[in-house]
Amino acid sequence: IYKEMKSLNYIFICLGVAFFMSCEAKETADIMPVALSCEYLTEPLSIDAAQPRLAWKIEQSDEARKGQLQTAYQILVASSQENLDADKGDFWNSGKVKSSHSVQIVYGGAPLKSRQQCWWKVRTWNNYGEKSAWSKAAYFSMGLLDAADRQARWIGDRPDTALYKYIEYVQQNHKKPDFDVEYWKNPPHQPSPLLRKSFRIADKAVKRAYLYASALGYYEMWLNGKRVGDRLQAPEWTNYFRSVQYQTYDLTAQIQKGENVVAATLADGWCLGRLGGIKWLHSFPHRGFYASDRRLFAQLVLEYADGTSETVATDKSWKINPDGYIRYADNFGGQTIDARKIEEGWNRAGFDDSSWANAYEDKAVERTLVAAKNEPIRVHRELKPVSVSRWSNQDKYIFDFGQNIAGHCALKIKGKAGQVLRLRHGEWLNSDGSIYTESLGHAHAVDTFILSGGDDYFDPGFTYHGFQYVEISGLELSETSLKKNENLSLADFPSDFIRAKAVSSDPDITGKFECSSPALNKLYQNIVWTQRNNMFSVLHDNPSRDERTGATGDVQIFAQASIFNMNMAAFFTKFVDDANESGFNGQFFSMIPSLYYENFWNGWVGAPGWAEAGLIVPWRMYENYADRRALATLYEAMKRHIDATEKENPELVWKKRHNNNGDWLNANTVHNPPDTTYSVRRGATPDDLFATAHFAYATRLLATIAATLGNSADAKHYGELADRIKAVFIKSFVKDDGSVDGNSQGAYSLSLNFGLIPDNLREKAFGHLVKCIEEYDFRLSTGFITTPMMMEELVRFGRADIAYRLLESERFPSWLYLVKIGATTVWERWDGWLPGRGFSWAGMNSLDHVAFGSVSEWMFRHILGINPDISRPGYEHFTIQPRLGGSLDWAKGSYNSIRGIIEVDWKIEGGRFRLIVSIPANTRATIVLPDGSQKEAGSGKHEFSVENIKK
Repeated sequence: IYKEMKSLNYIFICLGVAFFMSCEAKETADIMPVALSCEYLTEPLSIDAAQPRLAWKIEQSDEARKGQLQTAYQILVASSQENLDADKGDFWNSGKVKSSHSVQIVYGGAPLKSRQQCWWKVRTWNNYGEKSAWSKAAYFSMGLLDAADRQARWIGDRPDTALYKYIEYVQQNHKKPDFDVEYWKNPPHQPSPLLRKSFRIADKAVKRAYLYASALGYYEMWLNGKRVGDRLQAPEWTNYFRSVQYQTYDLTAQIQKGENVVAATLADGWCLGRLGGIKWLHSFPHRGFYASDRRLFAQLVLEYADGTSETVATDKSWKINPDGYIRYADNFGGQTIDARKIEEGWNRAGFDDSSWANAYEDKAVERTLVAAKNEPIRVHRELKPVSVSRWSNQDKYIFDFGQNIAGHCALKIKGKAGQVLRLRHGEWLNSDGSIYTESLGHAHAVDTFILSGGDDYFDPGFTYHGFQYVEISGLELSETSLKKNENLSLADFPSDFIRAKAVSSDPDITGKFECSSPALNKLYQNIVWTQRNNMFSVLHDNPSRDERTGATGDVQIFAQASIFNMNMAAFFTKFVDDANESGFNGQFFSMIPSLYYENFWNGWVGAPGWAEAGLIVPWRMYENYADRRALATLYEAMKRHIDATEKENPELVWKKRHNNNGDWLNANTVHNPPDTTYSVRRGATPDDLFATAHFAYATRLLATIAATLGNSADAKHYGELADRIKAVFIKSFVKDDGSVDGNSQGAYSLSLNFGLIPDNLREKAFGHLVKCIEEYDFRLSTGFITTPMMMEELVRFGRADIAYRLLESERFPSWLYLVKIGATTVWERWDGWLPGRGFSWAGMNSLDHVAFGSVSEWMFRHILGINPDISRPGYEHFTIQPRLGGSLDWAKGSYNSIRGIIEVDWKIEGGRFRLIVSIPANTRATIVLPDGSQKEAGSGKHEFSVENIKK
């Protein structure tokens, strides 16, 4: 019997194993994890987050069943590619984790050390009991986490004693000195120093060579004569008092046996160069806001196949030539290059640097180094000129590139030694055909090239300009085969003579938009160009004149539009880091990075509608990317901002304001409109109403953020405070008939959008808004902040027809008015240039400004109909609800969300509405059709139709 029982047990065990194996999920090709990222970046070389966040998307085959959802995942993180290939996660094996989350997955393995290399992959299980194959391997590396890992020293030329003397006086006395006035007015041009270090590689294989580099100022580096990377303007703009970014480069393939040379050159950049805030701060020198001298930090770590390593780091053994061929470089002033001074081979092996001095090691520099969090600034497109003309019969040639860009021009030419070419940049032309530069202020925007006499190539990467037109003077007719006649054309120049290089931070494009209106298609292209042109690690207010600050009113109102257009996750991660400081009173700054100088200038603190970017931008990151860390990072700063505002305004009407912009550039700021019926007196929103509305909104948002982070006490406190502010707002600004102070489009839009009108008066208040629009003959009178709010409220109250009428209007002022007169970007002010009148006030007239481009958010939300769902952030769930109207017969587009591509394609034919949507795997969508019916949809392609539709 015992033997028989043992036999039966064996049989039962075998059957159990077989049953278990049969229950193990089958592998399917229907789904596959793709687009693996770490801290929003693809295979980053330096991460300084102790627990990096991982993410992936799930790609679904065309043949796959619809409604694919992730039910579980497994992550392996290994110390080598070999271990990963062998399915050995020696750093972390998450095991099978039951979860639908595919974003913001926090690394949970062994503590990671400086320069740790990590290979990882993921596989997922779906809701059909199947598992994917392992994803392709991805990679990330940790940065220099500890001070002990940073062997490099800050080096450069000897200190600028004149600037030291000046800054010391300013710091001690908080006023401009009465000496060296000329130094302040016109600081001397300082050439960019050249630095180099020669080192030898023994006869053994280099396994890995990583360069970690940073600077006070800008830097460019070379290894063995080849430019390192394609970044420009590194290490990018931060508040250098608080932190400086460093970048990491993989140079393994560039290392050669024998002698190698690592070299660099430096420029002022944002750290030492002129800053936009200086125009308002006349008692501070134009140079040297954050630092007094240009400095380089560089560390090349070589790892050999035999397990040994060595480091080549900046120290006083490096050689320096302070009199480099870049004679001057400034973001506003331009760049001067003297090709006669280029020493052939200075950045390669074999060069005799015995006449060069040893570099100065600056032991006084104490800066916090952080790994770069965002995509590089680099050339994203090169443009050829579309036409050329000679101005006023002078030897000044104006090249039109057909598109307003931010960047610089590269030039190939052979001429006489010492010949000087000057390139002036402008966004538009004056009536006489010359380039318009009056609005640039102190931004001279002139690049100067001095020829060597041989074949020269100029590529001034230490500056940038906003321009469509470039005027070149100094050309000689014999060099270009030009003739003094009226038939000048591009054929008179060599085909590769000049290129415009469009430069910006370079995140991926995520949005596509197209519809039956060519004018709206052009508008969308203009908006994307405008966003590109203002992204230089900071979302600038403009790329042309003497400001270029991170004006936060522009940032917060354009944040969602920018996210639809591009992958802003890493870019805004840097913004959150930059914003994590408070002004003298505890409020957020209104320019980020701040231009705060202790006890001297507040650098814009607490402007209503501007400073709230410190709450709004991280909330957008949570909504679109499910990023709780962004909320947590700024949470204490958010509380300080609200607490400071309450403390200074105990009556809860925000009257004490340290800076005030209001609803910037509303109708009241228009100069001489082309239609005299257009009122320039009823566009403004009263400042107290505007400020208090933002106080109420930001406080309510903080309460919501507190609840999201699990801080129930704070949620209760700030929720109650928001209720009190709302009550005071209603008592102070709202009348019994639903009208509000100011009786303007902006005042109603703001009050409604922020939920500050009593429920029983909302319809009446909206009626007043419509009347305001009618009184403006269905034209805009709103400014930067309230324009998108008005467009949103028109839809919310069922008047999308009015919103479409405003959007498609070609009458001044409107988006399509700018398109009609030939704009290739969005302008700062509607009346930047008017036929018959010319240009607006030159003191503030950028033709490349993102704020009014926020209408692209409306185009995505309501023409395509794509809307995130804050209750299930990161597009775990979303709504698609196209709003029909205007002239449109069809529209199509997509948004590549953090979970995958959402596609919309709708069309009206013969009274029939047809909608095709593609939903990415691991998401769900609610589809709202024009007849009001709702459908739920999972992953895959779906088609819907509605009959008897009228636009």
